[in-house]
Amino acid sequence: MAVGQWDKLIADILTLNPNLRFEELSKALRRVGYTMHQPKGGSSHYTFRKPGCMPVTLPKQSPMNKAYIELVAEAVQQYLDEEG
Repeated sequence: MAVGQWDKLIADILTLNPNLRFEELSKALRRVGYTMHQPKGGSSHYTFRKPGCMPVTLPKQSPMNKAYIELVAEAVQQYLDEEG
């Protein structure tokens, strides 16, 4: 992902753009150090884990509910704060 695309994605997440899709949110979480864990037993919810951070669980749906975008925004903001 090019720097310009990454910056736009981060801006969309931090402004809680309601048009964000699961793929974009999962890409952002993986880029900031989270690992994606597949659902078990037919669930459509994916869990993203990172040592020292609260796990983030997202349903694979489109469009994404604002509450899930807020969870990702918190994780991304924490990463940006740590990176300076």
